[in-house]
This record gives sequence, C-alpha cells and structure tokens, in this order.
Amino acid sequence: QVQLVESGGGLVQAGGSLRLSCAVSGTIFSINSMGWHRQASGKQRELVAFITSGGNANYADSVKGRFTISRDNAKNTVYLQMNSLKPEDTAVYYCYTYTPAQARNYWGQGTQVTVSS
Repeated sequence: QVQLVESGGGLVQAGGSLRLSCAVSGTIFSINSMGWHRQASGKQRELVAFITSGGNANYADSVKGRFTISRDNAKNTVYLQMNSLKPEDTAVYYCYTYTPAQARNYWGQGTQVTVSS
C-alpha cells in the first residue's frame, strides 16, 4: 500500500520560509516522479513543482526562483523549500508520487500553509 505523509506546514509571515517534507512508503521511491500541488480556498488545484527520478526539477512560473524541490532517495522523502513566501502562496499543499509500474498518482493528505501579510 502506497502511503505519503506530509509535514512542515504552518503559519508564516510574508517574506518568511517553510520547508515541506513528504515521506513515501510502499513503492519503489527511486524510480518515481514526485511533486507538489496546492489548492487555495475556492480555487482549482495547481501544480507547484515536480522532480523526476533522474533529479530534473520543474516549477510553476509563480514559484520559480522562490521554491526548490529536492529528493532524498535514501530516505524516501521529497522536500519543498519555500522562500520569500507571499500571501498568495496560502493553500493546502499536497504531495504526490507517480508510479510507472501502475501508471498512476498517489496523494498525501495535504498540509496547510498560511502566509500572513
């Protein structure tokens, strides 16, 4: 059973930083792509960043230069370092993993990030 557990969300002032973590179990982490989506209240879920099994990272334009996604295959964990946070970054952040063997995504339960102005 694939499980993803996020942590690291919270309340921060604008300009501050947070680091989200997502621990994955039940799948061969090293061959999976990993990523983060977010969903603000009343808005659609949007892709924030993803990282391939080879370590190539991609970002939404809105977070380029401020957020960094990384992975530690030894710990089966993906991270999202968020710097220079803005109130518009406020959302529930969801970790996901894409498993090639099953050709599907699995999702975490989400972690709330709130940025105050």
